Amino acid sequence: MNAFPKTSALMARGCEFLGTEYAIMCGAMSWVSERNLVSAISNGGGFGVIACGAMTPDLLDAEIAATKAMTDKPFGVNLITMHPDLPDLIAVCAGHDVGHVVLAGGIPPKGSVEAIKAAGAKVIVFAPTLALAKKLLRSGADALVIEGMEAGGHIGPVSTSVLAQEFLPALSEEHVVFVAGGIGRGEAMAGYLEMGASGVQLGTRFACATESIAHPDFKKAFFRANARDAVASVQVDARLPVIPVRALKNKGTEEFTAKQREVAGVLDREEIAMAEAQLQIEHYWAGALRRAVVDGDVENGSLMAGQSVGMVKEEEPAAEIIAKLMAESEAALGGRRAA
Repeated sequence: MNAFPKTSALMARGCEFLGTEYAIMCGAMSWVSERNLVSAISNGGGFGVIACGAMTPDLLDAEIAATKAMTDKPFGVNLITMHPDLPDLIAVCAGHDVGHVVLAGGIPPKGSVEAIKAAGAKVIVFAPTLALAKKLLRSGADALVIEGMEAGGHIGPVSTSVLAQEFLPALSEEHVVFVAGGIGRGEAMAGYLEMGASGVQLGTRFACATESIAHPDFKKAFFRANARDAVASVQVDARLPVIPVRALKNKGTEEFTAKQREVAGVLDREEIAMAEAQLQIEHYWAGALRRAVVDGDVENGSLMAGQSVGMVKEEEPAAEIIAKLMAESEAALGGRRAA
Protein backbone atom coordinates (compact mmCIF):
# COMPACT_ATOMS: atom_id res chain seq x y z
CA MET A 1 0.00 0.00 0.00
CA ASN A 2 1.34 3.45 -0.99
CA ALA A 3 1.83 5.61 2.10
CA PHE A 4 2.02 8.78 0.01
CA PRO A 5 -0.70 8.46 -2.67
CA LYS A 6 -1.17 12.16 -3.50
CA THR A 7 2.54 12.93 -3.76
CA SER A 8 3.26 9.72 -5.66
CA ALA A 9 0.52 10.49 -8.19
CA LEU A 10 2.09 13.89 -8.92
CA MET A 11 5.55 12.30 -9.12
CA ALA A 12 4.53 9.40 -11.36
CA ARG A 13 6.09 10.80 -14.52
CA GLY A 14 9.37 11.63 -12.77
CA CYS A 15 9.52 8.21 -11.10
CA GLU A 16 8.98 6.47 -14.42
CA PHE A 17 11.72 8.56 -16.02
CA LEU A 18 14.26 7.89 -13.24
CA GLY A 19 13.16 4.32 -12.50
CA THR A 20 12.80 5.15 -8.80
CA GLU A 21 10.21 4.94 -6.05
CA TYR A 22 10.32 8.72 -5.48
CA ALA A 23 11.20 11.49 -7.95
CA ILE A 24 13.71 13.08 -5.59
CA MET A 25 17.14 13.63 -7.13
CA CYS A 26 20.23 14.51 -5.16
CA GLY A 27 22.14 17.45 -6.59
CA ALA A 28 25.70 16.55 -7.55
CA MET A 29 28.06 17.98 -4.92
CA SER A 30 31.78 17.54 -5.62
CA TRP A 31 33.57 15.45 -2.95
CA VAL A 32 30.18 14.80 -1.24
CA SER A 33 28.12 13.00 -3.90
CA GLU A 34 30.25 9.86 -4.05
CA ARG A 35 29.55 6.14 -3.64
CA ASN A 36 28.38 6.26 0.00
CA LEU A 37 25.82 9.05 -0.27
CA VAL A 38 24.74 8.19 -3.82
CA SER A 39 24.01 4.54 -2.97
CA ALA A 40 22.23 5.50 0.28
CA ILE A 41 19.90 7.91 -1.55
CA SER A 42 19.14 5.37 -4.27
CA ASN A 43 18.58 2.62 -1.71
CA GLY A 44 16.22 5.00 0.12
CA GLY A 45 14.00 5.32 -2.95
CA GLY A 46 15.48 8.51 -4.37
CA PHE A 47 17.93 9.09 -7.19
CA GLY A 48 21.59 9.53 -6.26
CA VAL A 49 23.94 11.29 -8.67
CA ILE A 50 27.73 10.89 -8.70
CA ALA A 51 29.50 14.26 -8.98
CA CYS A 52 32.29 13.64 -11.48
CA GLY A 53 33.65 17.18 -11.05
CA ALA A 54 37.35 17.18 -11.89
CA MET A 55 37.73 13.36 -11.80
CA THR A 56 39.84 11.64 -14.45
CA PRO A 57 38.17 8.90 -16.51
CA ASP A 58 39.95 6.25 -14.40
CA LEU A 59 38.67 7.75 -11.15
CA LEU A 60 35.11 7.97 -12.48
CA ASP A 61 35.33 4.37 -13.68
CA ALA A 62 36.29 3.23 -10.17
CA GLU A 63 33.58 5.39 -8.53
CA ILE A 64 30.79 4.03 -10.71
CA ALA A 65 31.94 0.44 -10.12
CA ALA A 66 32.08 1.02 -6.34
CA THR A 67 28.60 2.59 -6.34
CA LYS A 68 27.14 -0.33 -8.31
CA ALA A 69 28.57 -2.67 -5.66
CA MET A 70 26.58 -0.77 -2.99
CA THR A 71 23.20 -0.48 -4.74
CA ASP A 72 21.22 -2.25 -7.43
CA LYS A 73 18.94 0.80 -7.77
CA PRO A 74 19.21 3.43 -10.53
CA PHE A 75 21.65 6.33 -10.10
CA GLY A 76 23.12 8.92 -12.43
CA VAL A 77 26.42 10.65 -13.16
CA ASN A 78 26.88 14.42 -13.38
CA LEU A 79 29.49 15.57 -15.93
CA ILE A 80 30.83 19.12 -16.27
CA THR A 81 30.53 20.28 -19.87
CA MET A 82 33.88 22.14 -19.84
CA HIS A 83 35.83 19.08 -18.61
CA PRO A 84 38.69 18.51 -21.09
CA ASP A 85 38.10 14.74 -21.03
CA LEU A 86 34.32 14.89 -21.54
CA PRO A 87 34.21 12.37 -24.46
CA ASP A 88 36.23 9.85 -22.41
CA LEU A 89 34.00 10.38 -19.36
CA ILE A 90 30.91 9.76 -21.51
CA ALA A 91 32.55 6.55 -22.75
CA VAL A 92 33.16 5.45 -19.13
CA CYS A 93 29.46 5.97 -18.34
CA ALA A 94 28.52 3.98 -21.44
CA GLY A 95 30.84 1.15 -20.42
CA HIS A 96 28.98 0.84 -17.13
CA ASP A 97 25.51 1.15 -18.72
CA VAL A 98 24.76 4.25 -16.62
CA GLY A 99 21.11 5.01 -17.33
CA HIS A 100 21.13 8.79 -16.79
CA VAL A 101 23.83 11.38 -17.43
CA VAL A 102 23.44 14.96 -16.17
CA LEU A 103 25.31 17.63 -18.15
CA ALA A 104 26.05 20.70 -16.05
CA GLY A 105 28.15 23.86 -16.12
CA GLY A 106 27.25 25.20 -19.54
CA ILE A 107 25.79 24.40 -22.95
CA PRO A 108 26.62 20.79 -23.91
CA PRO A 109 29.42 20.65 -26.52
CA LYS A 110 28.52 19.47 -30.00
CA GLY A 111 28.09 15.71 -30.17
CA SER A 112 27.96 15.12 -26.40
CA VAL A 113 24.18 14.61 -26.15
CA GLU A 114 24.25 12.31 -29.17
CA ALA A 115 27.12 10.26 -27.71
CA ILE A 116 25.28 9.73 -24.43
CA LYS A 117 22.03 8.76 -26.14
CA ALA A 118 23.84 6.42 -28.53
CA ALA A 119 24.83 4.36 -25.48
CA GLY A 120 21.17 4.12 -24.44
CA ALA A 121 21.29 6.61 -21.58
CA LYS A 122 18.92 9.50 -20.89
CA VAL A 123 20.30 13.04 -20.87
CA ILE A 124 19.37 15.59 -18.19
CA VAL A 125 20.38 19.22 -18.72
CA PHE A 126 20.20 22.59 -16.95
CA ALA A 127 18.97 25.77 -18.67
CA PRO A 128 18.94 29.34 -17.30
CA THR A 129 16.39 30.64 -19.84
CA LEU A 130 13.21 29.25 -21.35
CA ALA A 131 14.48 29.77 -24.90
CA LEU A 132 17.63 27.73 -24.21
CA ALA A 133 15.59 25.05 -22.42
CA LYS A 134 13.38 24.62 -25.50
CA LYS A 135 16.43 24.47 -27.76
CA LEU A 136 18.15 21.80 -25.63
CA LEU A 137 15.00 19.71 -25.46
CA ARG A 138 14.59 19.96 -29.25
CA SER A 139 18.24 18.95 -29.61
CA GLY A 140 17.72 15.65 -27.81
CA ALA A 141 17.82 16.30 -24.07
CA ASP A 142 15.35 14.03 -22.29
CA ALA A 143 14.72 16.08 -19.15
CA LEU A 144 15.46 19.47 -17.66
CA VAL A 145 16.45 20.76 -14.23
CA ILE A 146 15.55 24.36 -13.46
CA GLU A 147 17.67 25.60 -10.57
CA GLY A 148 17.10 28.88 -8.79
CA MET A 149 19.66 31.19 -7.22
CA GLU A 150 18.81 29.90 -3.71
CA ALA A 151 20.82 26.77 -4.49
CA GLY A 152 24.35 26.05 -3.29
CA GLY A 153 27.39 25.97 -5.56
CA HIS A 154 27.22 27.52 -9.04
CA ILE A 155 24.05 29.56 -9.43
CA GLY A 156 22.14 31.76 -11.86
CA PRO A 157 20.51 35.13 -11.12
CA VAL A 158 16.81 34.16 -10.88
CA SER A 159 14.93 32.65 -7.93
CA THR A 160 13.41 29.16 -8.03
CA SER A 161 9.84 30.40 -7.60
CA VAL A 162 10.11 32.75 -10.59
CA LEU A 163 11.78 30.11 -12.81
CA ALA A 164 9.06 27.60 -11.89
CA GLN A 165 6.31 30.04 -12.85
CA GLU A 166 8.00 30.76 -16.17
CA PHE A 167 9.16 27.28 -17.20
CA LEU A 168 6.56 24.84 -15.86
CA PRO A 169 3.44 26.16 -17.66
CA ALA A 170 5.40 26.20 -20.94
CA LEU A 171 7.17 22.85 -20.65
CA SER A 172 5.69 20.47 -18.08
CA GLU A 173 2.87 19.14 -20.23
CA GLU A 174 5.26 17.66 -22.81
CA HIS A 175 8.54 17.35 -20.91
CA VAL A 176 10.03 15.99 -17.69
CA VAL A 177 11.10 18.97 -15.56
CA PHE A 178 12.73 18.85 -12.12
CA VAL A 179 12.82 21.89 -9.84
CA ALA A 180 15.84 22.70 -7.66
CA GLY A 181 17.13 25.47 -5.44
CA GLY A 182 16.16 26.29 -1.86
CA ILE A 183 13.98 23.22 -1.28
CA GLY A 184 14.40 22.03 2.30
CA ARG A 185 10.97 20.67 3.23
CA GLY A 186 8.23 18.61 1.64
CA GLU A 187 5.71 21.45 1.61
CA ALA A 188 7.81 23.30 -0.98
CA MET A 189 8.22 20.10 -2.94
CA ALA A 190 4.42 19.64 -3.00
CA GLY A 191 3.94 23.16 -4.32
CA TYR A 192 6.25 22.63 -7.29
CA LEU A 193 4.70 19.24 -8.04
CA GLU A 194 1.26 20.85 -8.11
CA MET A 195 2.63 23.45 -10.55
CA GLY A 196 3.59 20.65 -12.95
CA ALA A 197 7.10 19.58 -11.94
CA SER A 198 7.82 15.88 -12.45
CA GLY A 199 10.09 15.86 -9.39
CA VAL A 200 12.64 17.85 -7.43
CA GLN A 201 16.37 18.02 -6.82
CA LEU A 202 17.92 18.77 -3.42
CA GLY A 203 21.59 19.09 -2.51
CA THR A 204 22.06 21.01 0.73
CA ARG A 205 19.46 18.88 2.54
CA PHE A 206 21.51 15.73 1.81
CA ALA A 207 25.02 17.17 2.37
CA CYS A 208 25.01 16.27 6.07
CA ALA A 209 23.26 12.91 5.79
CA THR A 210 24.68 10.19 8.02
CA GLU A 211 26.15 8.49 4.95
CA SER A 212 27.82 11.67 3.68
CA ILE A 213 31.62 11.45 4.00
CA ALA A 214 31.86 15.21 4.59
CA HIS A 215 34.18 16.09 7.49
CA PRO A 216 32.44 16.48 10.91
CA ASP A 217 33.55 20.15 11.03
CA PHE A 218 31.97 20.74 7.61
CA LYS A 219 28.69 19.33 8.92
CA LYS A 220 28.90 21.38 12.14
CA ALA A 221 29.26 24.55 10.05
CA PHE A 222 26.00 23.64 8.29
CA PHE A 223 24.22 22.95 11.58
CA ARG A 224 25.26 26.39 12.94
CA ALA A 225 24.35 28.33 9.79
CA ASN A 226 21.16 30.10 8.80
CA ALA A 227 19.86 31.16 5.40
CA ARG A 228 21.57 34.56 5.34
CA ASP A 229 24.99 32.97 5.96
CA ALA A 230 24.89 31.35 2.50
CA VAL A 231 26.07 34.18 0.25
CA ALA A 232 26.85 34.42 -3.46
CA SER A 233 30.39 35.22 -4.61
CA VAL A 234 31.09 38.60 -6.22
CA GLN A 235 32.40 39.06 -9.76
CA VAL A 236 35.46 41.31 -9.62
CA ASP A 237 36.21 41.78 -13.33
CA ALA A 238 33.47 41.99 -15.96
CA ARG A 239 35.79 40.44 -18.58
CA LEU A 240 36.15 37.26 -16.54
CA PRO A 241 32.90 35.32 -16.97
CA VAL A 242 32.74 33.92 -13.46
CA ILE A 243 29.56 32.06 -12.53
CA PRO A 244 28.57 33.11 -8.98
CA VAL A 245 28.93 30.44 -6.30
CA ARG A 246 26.79 30.31 -3.15
CA ALA A 247 28.64 29.22 -0.01
CA LEU A 248 28.80 29.97 3.70
CA LYS A 249 30.77 33.17 4.22
CA ASN A 250 34.31 32.63 5.57
CA LYS A 251 37.93 33.49 4.75
CA GLY A 252 37.71 31.28 1.68
CA THR A 253 35.04 33.61 0.25
CA GLU A 254 37.48 36.52 0.50
CA GLU A 255 40.30 34.42 -0.97
CA PHE A 256 38.20 33.79 -4.06
CA THR A 257 37.92 37.54 -4.64
CA ALA A 258 41.73 37.72 -4.50
CA LYS A 259 41.99 34.73 -6.89
CA GLN A 260 39.83 36.55 -9.44
CA ARG A 261 42.09 39.61 -9.28
CA GLU A 262 45.13 37.36 -9.79
CA VAL A 263 43.62 35.65 -12.86
CA ALA A 264 42.43 38.99 -14.28
CA GLY A 265 45.99 40.28 -14.00
CA VAL A 266 47.33 37.31 -15.93
CA LEU A 267 44.70 37.97 -18.61
CA ASP A 268 45.80 41.61 -18.76
CA ARG A 269 49.31 40.47 -19.51
CA GLU A 270 47.90 38.11 -22.18
CA GLU A 271 49.74 35.19 -20.61
CA ILE A 272 46.72 32.87 -20.88
CA ALA A 273 43.58 32.55 -23.00
CA MET A 274 40.09 33.16 -21.61
CA ALA A 275 39.23 29.44 -21.62
CA GLU A 276 42.31 28.70 -19.49
CA ALA A 277 41.38 31.55 -17.14
CA GLN A 278 37.92 30.01 -16.62
CA LEU A 279 39.48 26.61 -16.01
CA GLN A 280 41.77 28.11 -13.34
CA ILE A 281 38.71 29.49 -11.55
CA GLU A 282 37.01 26.08 -11.67
CA HIS A 283 40.15 24.37 -10.34
CA TYR A 284 40.23 26.89 -7.50
CA TRP A 285 36.70 25.92 -6.49
CA ALA A 286 37.46 22.19 -6.72
CA GLY A 287 40.46 22.61 -4.42
CA ALA A 288 38.70 24.94 -2.00
CA LEU A 289 35.73 22.59 -1.74
CA ARG A 290 38.01 19.63 -1.09
CA ARG A 291 39.73 21.52 1.75
CA ALA A 292 36.38 22.03 3.45
CA VAL A 293 34.65 18.71 2.73
CA VAL A 294 37.57 16.29 3.04
CA ASP A 295 40.10 18.10 5.25
CA GLY A 296 37.62 19.96 7.45
CA ASP A 297 39.23 23.37 6.86
CA VAL A 298 36.04 25.36 7.35
CA GLU A 299 37.88 28.69 7.54
CA ASN A 300 39.78 28.62 4.24
CA GLY A 301 37.86 25.98 2.30
CA SER A 302 34.63 26.48 0.37
CA LEU A 303 31.47 25.64 2.31
CA MET A 304 29.13 25.46 -0.68
CA ALA A 305 25.58 25.58 0.66
CA GLY A 306 22.15 26.69 -0.48
CA GLN A 307 19.89 29.04 1.46
CA SER A 308 17.97 26.03 2.79
CA VAL A 309 21.01 25.34 5.03
CA GLY A 310 19.12 26.79 7.99
CA MET A 311 16.82 23.74 7.85
CA VAL A 312 19.76 21.33 8.24
CA LYS A 313 20.17 20.84 11.98
CA GLU A 314 21.45 17.28 12.48
CA GLU A 315 22.78 14.17 10.81
CA GLU A 316 20.01 11.89 9.51
CA PRO A 317 20.13 8.80 7.30
CA ALA A 318 19.37 9.63 3.67
CA ALA A 319 16.36 7.29 3.68
CA GLU A 320 14.88 9.18 6.65
CA ILE A 321 15.36 12.53 4.92
CA ILE A 322 13.50 11.19 1.88
CA ALA A 323 10.70 9.73 4.03
CA LYS A 324 10.30 13.05 5.88
CA LEU A 325 10.09 15.00 2.63
CA MET A 326 7.42 12.63 1.34
CA ALA A 327 5.42 12.77 4.59
CA GLU A 328 5.57 16.59 4.71
CA SER A 329 4.48 16.79 1.08
CA GLU A 330 1.62 14.36 1.63
CA ALA A 331 0.37 16.26 4.67
CA ALA A 332 0.49 19.55 2.77
CA LEU A 333 -1.39 18.13 -0.22
CA GLY A 334 -3.95 16.49 2.05
CA GLY A 335 -4.52 19.71 3.96
CA ARG A 336 -4.98 21.82 0.85
CA ARG A 337 -7.29 19.35 -0.86
CA ALA A 338 -9.46 19.07 2.24
CA ALA A 339 -9.75 22.85 2.68
